Amino acid sequence: MKSRWAVLALVALGTFMTTLDASIVNISLPSIARTFHTPIGSAVEWVIIAYLIAIAATLLTFGRLSDLLGRKPVWVAGLAIFTLGSIFCGAAGSLQQLIVARAFQGLGGALIFAPSFAMITDAFSAVDRGRALGLNAVVFAIGTSVGPTLGGLITEHLTWRWIFYLNVPLGALGLVAAHRVLPSSGTRTQEPLDVPGAACLATGLALLTATLSFGQEWGWTSPRLLACLAVALVALAGAGAIEGRVRYPIFDLALLRDRVLASALGSLTLAMLGLFGVSFMLPFYFEELRGFSVEKSGLLLTPLPLTIAVVAPLSGTLADRIGSRWLASGGLALACLGLFLLARLDATSTIGDIIWRLILTGLGQGLFQSPNTRALMNEAPRGEQGQTSGLLATGRVLGQSFSVALAGAIFAGLGGAAAGRALASASAGAMTSAEIVALQQAFLAAFRGALTISAAIAGIGVFAALVRGDERGRLPSAVMVDRYQLR
Repeated sequence: MKSRWAVLALVALGTFMTTLDASIVNISLPSIARTFHTPIGSAVEWVIIAYLIAIAATLLTFGRLSDLLGRKPVWVAGLAIFTLGSIFCGAAGSLQQLIVARAFQGLGGALIFAPSFAMITDAFSAVDRGRALGLNAVVFAIGTSVGPTLGGLITEHLTWRWIFYLNVPLGALGLVAAHRVLPSSGTRTQEPLDVPGAACLATGLALLTATLSFGQEWGWTSPRLLACLAVALVALAGAGAIEGRVRYPIFDLALLRDRVLASALGSLTLAMLGLFGVSFMLPFYFEELRGFSVEKSGLLLTPLPLTIAVVAPLSGTLADRIGSRWLASGGLALACLGLFLLARLDATSTIGDIIWRLILTGLGQGLFQSPNTRALMNEAPRGEQGQTSGLLATGRVLGQSFSVALAGAIFAGLGGAAAGRALASASAGAMTSAEIVALQQAFLAAFRGALTISAAIAGIGVFAALVRGDERGRLPSAVMVDRYQLR
């Protein structure tokens, strides 16, 4: 009993570190740019993007690797690389060194993140797995919400280098605890790793993430972006061809034949695609349209992750009793409603109007996430839980990347970005009231368009969650016949 909760605590530590490092750096980019005498732009943005690309490119491969070598060696290696990468980041003497160190740190993050859901699935039985996954979702929410605030405090009172050095004592503590807490992997399979498939997947996912990250800056029809997208699609098509033919693939395509697993994965990706853009769009609303400070904007964003943190463990526990179908679909429908209501905000909405809409959206996300993750991992066959965990993490990362790219493209395409910049840079008396009203209306039209389309995508995710059927009465994966092995 105690050991499984210790495993969860250790997995949560790794989850917190990797999630925090995806959000803590953003607010420190201006300080990093000043240190290296670099203007804010594409070069310094690679400090963020290199980390995300390294994670997205390798999650599937590292998930499969944990099935072959065992969870413990993969996770421990990831924590060691992540901690060492954090030291390299803090000690970087140039922007190029920092970018390389961030990519190295991202590899460690992928090694930590890829087997995490499988480690929880291994440690907990199907009757209380939802509660454990819900508690891990709390850590996701906390890591995401405290990152900008913590990064700002550290950068202001110390230097940006300490946002990376913060990981060192946590990593050292985790490495010591891992040797005592994590169970031995035992004898593992001698199946080979599909290197050609891994290379194609890494190339395709890395370039896809890069095009999504730079689409707005490069231009969605620029030759450079189209070339990267073409190579990404060719590489992913090649990976699909390879994975369908090799005996031991990185990603077993037969997994998607399972209706519950495919439904959970599809609804997760659509949910991330629809919902993640909220955290990207609202700072523009707060700071450019309403004129709020950065600190106030950060505080106004916190009701969303805090509500998720409160609701996720409760929904996970409830899913252990009644299954995930109605909880996941109902929660996502509630989050979809929250998005539609957020799209109705205007230039005079009160703080209370903003907060209750964020709470409603967070309530829906919290109801959705834990039951949906539980359904996906419960359906994973023995011997393939690591790659299923990696598949889940990849769906989350790609959904988030697509969400920011899509919301940003719609917002800019409808004129919201230009209107926001004009409103933010206008000095007192520089514009007439009619000009200000026109800019506000242009901003709100684009803002509402982006959030409405995001809500529609989340609505499609509701139907994806419903088609899985009722899973109550299904046997947990620990005692399922491994039908994917019978080929």
